[in-house]
Amino acid sequence: MTSSTTGSRVPDRRILFAVLLGVIPLSQFPIDVYTPAIPAMVREFGTTATLVQNSVSAYVLGMSIGLIPVGVVADARGRKPTLLVCLALLAAASIGIALTTDITLLLVLRFVQGLGGCACMVIVYAIAADTVRGRELTALSGWLGASWGLAPVIAPAIGGVLVQFVSWRGIFVLVAALAALAALAVWRLLPETLAPEKASPVRVLAVARVLRAALRRPLFVGLTLVFAAFASAQLLFGVVAPLLYETTLGLPPAAYGAIALLVGAANLGGELATGSLATRISSRALGFSALASFSAGAVVIAASGLFIGPDLVLITVGGMLVMLGCGALCPLAYGLALGLFERNLGLIGGLTSAACYLVVAVTMGAAAGLPDDTQTPLGLIYLGVAVVGAVLLAACLPRTREPTSPAHRPLAG
Repeated sequence: MTSSTTGSRVPDRRILFAVLLGVIPLSQFPIDVYTPAIPAMVREFGTTATLVQNSVSAYVLGMSIGLIPVGVVADARGRKPTLLVCLALLAAASIGIALTTDITLLLVLRFVQGLGGCACMVIVYAIAADTVRGRELTALSGWLGASWGLAPVIAPAIGGVLVQFVSWRGIFVLVAALAALAALAVWRLLPETLAPEKASPVRVLAVARVLRAALRRPLFVGLTLVFAAFASAQLLFGVVAPLLYETTLGLPPAAYGAIALLVGAANLGGELATGSLATRISSRALGFSALASFSAGAVVIAASGLFIGPDLVLITVGGMLVMLGCGALCPLAYGLALGLFERNLGLIGGLTSAACYLVVAVTMGAAAGLPDDTQTPLGLIYLGVAVVGAVLLAACLPRTREPTSPAHRPLAG
């Protein structure tokens, strides 16, 4: 692998990648770790399930709004200082959530938490793109996606144990502690990877030109929509599933956490597949194989809801197949989209992620109104995502095997 960090200190790859792999789950962990606590929080706050579920939307909305500004600042001021500030914000907001007794304040703090957490994704991917290019970047994107995917694997299990044996508030104390540990690792171990000649001063008109140029590239837009569609599908399961398993099927939070561990492991398997196969097979073969798994899971969930009713085994099997497909498709699309550009990588990554999480925020808000006694609506939504995904993948993924070092078109501005 060759470095693209000319003019900046070349980092030790092993240390750098280890730090990135440790930081990136913190963008997703605050979403998944507390989903088993949703029923308990509804009881403690004396409010509706819809309002508590909207705390997921508040976090995702904070992420989506913060991604572009954070990316712009990281392109101008450096990756490391921007990441440290955002990790501090994530820790402070998490402590505030652990102490609050007001549902409105909780929603506000979840939004602030999302503003801090977004850096753990956009800056990590920008650092990756500073360091490697081409199909190596796609492969690294898969490994980062696998680490990011540890959150839906282990977080619900951890959250289920904490809410059952400690308190839901302990969940957010844990998030704060992890953010503090990540900040310490970044401060001590992570070098600055933004080359001085690639720094982009914060100029509104220049930022607007870069965004306009990116949005005029159909391939970039298509890959971003693929990422958004399947990331929304992935997070949707985490919002709907707790009520299906705990309220409808009567499972305790710890038992739901164990099932979420299985479903999350399938998601992790998909991300590992992208990491290990992206340099061996074509993006088209990888993408459509993942879509086949996703579609099979959508059929299982929809058909079981229509003809059988709530069923623990079928919901779990369908969820695992869906998550396997999402796990492969999300890092594949993100890596390919980011790999189209040489400059303004923080801004481009922020644009991709912001578009994705705006779609996710709308999806999560709509999901709060879904019935919690059947999996049918979830399955039907997944079938629709499969159709949209098939169209987008057919348009975006090349029919021939990509070269190892494709040409990159830099953006002006």
